[in-house]
Amino acid sequence: MPPAEVILWLKLRSKGLNGCQFRRQYSIGSYIVDFYCPQIKLVIEVDGDSHFVDGADSYDRNRQAIIESLGISFLRFTNRDVYERLEGVINTILERISKSDLPSPLLGKEGN
Repeated sequence: MPPAEVILWLKLRSKGLNGCQFRRQYSIGSYIVDFYCPQIKLVIEVDGDSHFVDGADSYDRNRQAIIESLGISFLRFTNRDVYERLEGVINTILERISKSDLPSPLLGKEGN
């Protein structure tokens, strides 16, 4: 795994964000995504240098559209986002988790 993905994985693994179980390097159809949470159907991609070469943007948009057609949503960050504003990245993920329809045990019980 590239260093930026390792940094983010340390936050996501072991149900680290609101009890959501993320998987890394997960296969969806013929594609492999960086991180996937099946409970909320969320892909998280960390884009490194290879995503900023000619043709990569078109490939990424097409790939994302195909995966989104399966009812899966995306959050996309750059390596720089992870390195320079990790707290903001985590907050964005937590915000998306809070907007999902998680069963109550994952979000915690009120009154406890």
